[in-house]
Amino acid sequence: MIKAVLFQVHSIAGLVLALLLSLIALTGAIMSFEDEIVDHLNAEIMQVVPRPAPALTPDALVARLKAAQDLGKVAAVTLSSDPSAAVHVRFGRDEQGGRPTSLYVDPYDARVLGSPRGEAFFATVRRLHRWLLIPGDGKGWGRPITGTIALGLIVMLVSGLVLRWPRRAGSVKMWLKPNLGLGGRALHRSLHTVIGTWVLPVYLTMTLTGLYFSFEWYKDGVTWLLSRPHVTAAKMAIKPPRPEGRAEPVAIGFDRAWTTFQREEGDRFSKALLTLPAGPGTAIRIRSWGKASLLETARDEFRIDAVTGQLVSAERYADKTFGETIIAAIYDIHRGAILGWPGKLAFMIAAILMPLFAVTGILLYLSRRKLRRPAQPLARLVPGE
Repeated sequence: MIKAVLFQVHSIAGLVLALLLSLIALTGAIMSFEDEIVDHLNAEIMQVVPRPAPALTPDALVARLKAAQDLGKVAAVTLSSDPSAAVHVRFGRDEQGGRPTSLYVDPYDARVLGSPRGEAFFATVRRLHRWLLIPGDGKGWGRPITGTIALGLIVMLVSGLVLRWPRRAGSVKMWLKPNLGLGGRALHRSLHTVIGTWVLPVYLTMTLTGLYFSFEWYKDGVTWLLSRPHVTAAKMAIKPPRPEGRAEPVAIGFDRAWTTFQREEGDRFSKALLTLPAGPGTAIRIRSWGKASLLETARDEFRIDAVTGQLVSAERYADKTFGETIIAAIYDIHRGAILGWPGKLAFMIAAILMPLFAVTGILLYLSRRKLRRPAQPLARLVPGE
């Protein structure tokens, strides 16, 4: 009786979510090696010839850039300790909600080297993966919809595992070897169940980490479970109410915060992302990666007042507990990067296989309906049947 109910739940959830799950999985697969692809496409504009002259300060670079051409409001710059690395400049959204393409700039004279190829493509794929291109992006309906789809996938994974459980549970062959000698419905069932067993741990990892970015209640629960109490309290602190109307942000620069950051970090960082506050505040967020850092999320984070240069907060990766490092690395866990390029490749292949389950599941459903349909005598058929 329980398995019959689970079978119906599994089938209905699969039919409803098959297309959307395939779409989300394939877009995730496309982004698996985004960093490597973008770096390869833009290798020529990401490097400059080092010079004996000192590099421009961030504010001087931005001022020269704006003087040369009207590019909109600069929102963030990525600086490097490597004298041959170009500066990456990102811009804020305009009044229409669009965001100008970013630029790579020579750190010595602010000469524009070019816009990164592939940036717009991957930005669209990312919005499709996370929010299904629904207006509002992370603040619209797309975020809870993709989260609900993820919850549906968990239901399918758990119900599928229960339905799959063989009588000889200790048989590795029974679990992991598809019977390719079969045909028709039997082959579809073998592929659906056996390959599903292979990728189940990957899908479960993707889903449980993906929910962290979809629902605040889930994110708060993970933070409470894995963080120290004072860290949990800080992350769950209620944000101050926004002022009435559209307050114009204070005109601030990067230099004072950059000077404080250099004093704090010295030469230990490889690159640093400086982001101006989006609202009326004056605290600049600086994310920095160490020279030995291999993961995107293995970074330190500072908040520094851009007016006074005072260090507001410092969150160092080396000071995190084991649970806090899991939270910090949750994005890298989500895409398999925590295991290096083999992990990213394995997660990409698993994501590419998602349409296989959609197709075989639908074929199994259609064949099952055909088997259940009673044969009707020709004499009893009426027009339209």
